[in-house]
Amino acid sequence: MASFADGVPSAAARDVSLALVAGEASGDMLAARLLAGLRPHLPQARFHGIGGPRMIEQGMVSDVPMDLLTVRGLFEVIPRYRELKGIQSRLRDRLIAERPAAFIGADYPGFNLGLEEQLRAAGIPTVHFIGPQIWAWRGGRIKKIQRAVSHMLVIFPFEEAIYRAAGVPVTYIGHPLAETIPLAPDVAAARRALGLPLDARVVTVMPGSRMGELKYLAEAFVRAVQLLAARDPGLRFVVPMVGERQRAYFDQIVTAAGLQGVELIVTAEGSHTAIAAADAVLVASGTATLEVALFKKPMVIAYKVMRASWEIMRHMGYQPWIGLPNILAREFVVPELLQHAATPEALADAVWRQLQDTAGRERLAQRFLDMHHSLLRNSAEESAQAVLQIIGRTAPGTRR
Repeated sequence: MASFADGVPSAAARDVSLALVAGEASGDMLAARLLAGLRPHLPQARFHGIGGPRMIEQGMVSDVPMDLLTVRGLFEVIPRYRELKGIQSRLRDRLIAERPAAFIGADYPGFNLGLEEQLRAAGIPTVHFIGPQIWAWRGGRIKKIQRAVSHMLVIFPFEEAIYRAAGVPVTYIGHPLAETIPLAPDVAAARRALGLPLDARVVTVMPGSRMGELKYLAEAFVRAVQLLAARDPGLRFVVPMVGERQRAYFDQIVTAAGLQGVELIVTAEGSHTAIAAADAVLVASGTATLEVALFKKPMVIAYKVMRASWEIMRHMGYQPWIGLPNILAREFVVPELLQHAATPEALADAVWRQLQDTAGRERLAQRFLDMHHSLLRNSAEESAQAVLQIIGRTAPGTRR
């Protein structure tokens, strides 16, 4: 049973209290950047709520393990609805009693928007970071956002106009990944870190960081590796895998596939090193696709969920793209293979075409470099200044 710590310090003992919630790794990363920007301005502030390891590194106290919130898909949430609703209700009651200077929901809109609506109604300012993808699907959610969100922080430049038109105060802060990933990645250093020959052809394989993603994609990705290795036995494969449970599950899939003789490295070195080392990347749809684009790498994007979830979701999209690089480019600059189309054969064929197309890789790298520049801002400071204005710690008009 999730519980919330007692003994909140008095107002006199702390400069200010801010509550935050992230429900998965991408939100943890985004919120950690915000906390890094806030800390110099609020050195005595208390940050608490629900967060992951990166937020905790920035001094946040997570009252509930973030893993308890992580769910993927529409129907997958049903068995855990009561548990999640209970966590939300207990946190709401505590925050209304405590009255933090503001609540910041880091992505995870299914949980956070409902919580924000209740907190805002109780007079607590709410910030949502980042804007839900109402431009991609579920546009009707804007009505709830209007009720729930005091200020929206967005990470893509085209989002500002959408929220302004809806009357939602909004700030474009740039994408934090554009700051942490270098404009010119060091391929040689990444290969040395992984023990790879500098002249090898390398495919990085990223079937997802969550168990739900691995369940639907790991086997197809491993079979695709097998097919690619059969075409070119000299290919090297790198799989970044975080978490012992995920690693154990993936190792079982590899063993079952019988990849004898395949040069496969499963590493905890980190996704950025694995992407930087690659000539091409096979990747699950999500934030990782933007990481790959910012590393200027060709990629093949795959997406699979429970069949019932897919049947609903495929009729709810407003645009033909699902991968972030394609959405930002407004065209299919990289292939997407979704649900039943994401077969091992199709995945392997698509990666193989990218490996063979040198001119195409060069054009794509330039396209991704332009994208990188468009997303580059000091996101920690931009987001921090927006929050400081909301809680009255800086004068209006002082932001750049």
